[in-house]
Amino acid sequence: MSPRRYIGELGANEAIDEVFLVSQKQLRPNRAGNLYLQVRLSDRTGSVTGMMWNANDRVYHRFEDGDYVRVEGKSQFYNGALQIIISEIEPVHEEVDESDFVAVSPKDTAQMRRRVAELLGGLERPWLRRLAESFLQDIDLMGRFEAAPAGIKLHHAYRGGLLEHVVSLMEVADRVAPLYPFVDRDLLLMGAFLHDLGKTEELSYERDLAYSDEGQLVGHILQGAALLREHVRRVEEAAGEPFPAELRMRLEHLIASHHGSLEFGSPKVPMTPEAIALHFLDNLDAKLHAVQQLLASEVNPDSAWTPYEPSLGRKLFRGRESSQQ
Repeated sequence: MSPRRYIGELGANEAIDEVFLVSQKQLRPNRAGNLYLQVRLSDRTGSVTGMMWNANDRVYHRFEDGDYVRVEGKSQFYNGALQIIISEIEPVHEEVDESDFVAVSPKDTAQMRRRVAELLGGLERPWLRRLAESFLQDIDLMGRFEAAPAGIKLHHAYRGGLLEHVVSLMEVADRVAPLYPFVDRDLLLMGAFLHDLGKTEELSYERDLAYSDEGQLVGHILQGAALLREHVRRVEEAAGEPFPAELRMRLEHLIASHHGSLEFGSPKVPMTPEAIALHFLDNLDAKLHAVQQLLASEVNPDSAWTPYEPSLGRKLFRGRESSQQ
């Protein structure tokens, strides 16, 4: 048996005969009214769009989202992105090695979890320390926080990706805040911890990565704000007095504005120093992670340039000579 070819190793015009995890299946009409099948195919190295022309209901109902399928076809680039043109797709009934398909963070989960607790334990404001403790003691939520991805396609799109992203963002925030004394370090760190916590409910990630129904209808910003209100209520009950209203409002604003602009999904633009810092640092971590993944990709490994990446709006220069010279 020939060794498996992972998605991260594929280039253009390669014959494909592999097993993938399938999701997001759709049967669509083209402009002529003919049906085609579109799916998302994944393994532990990433995911790719699969297209099957001249499909029908029989093909569509052969498998369900979350199944393993054997795909025959050919890889190609379209608008700068790799995709697979499918000639055959069938469900796989024999046992598969699930480690080939579940992408996980390369970093140590326990170590990242301890670092989050350490950074939150260093908060100076008593109310924020109490709030952080309430979140950290929520065993069910923290279990989902450790397992969740940060996205399903773009940055940190693998199990444990949310925790990895949050640790990285908190580390950057901890270093940047002292350079700007008017930025409240405690608020910025707490905002970095809270900003994407709603993704634990927005996304499903038991096998394939997808949006939950509530995630599609409500979204992680509103879900995160709801989690914050619930834990503020718990802290108030334990303390026997109300949580400071403006402090709660500032925390909610950090969640509500972290996408930065209305067209990118923020219900509010950042309007405090901490919210502005959080937005740019969040974007920095997400973009540099995408850059790292693209530079490390085995697509066109002998080229000085990476393929065009739509999420970045560019291709990247790898270089023609070693930077170690």
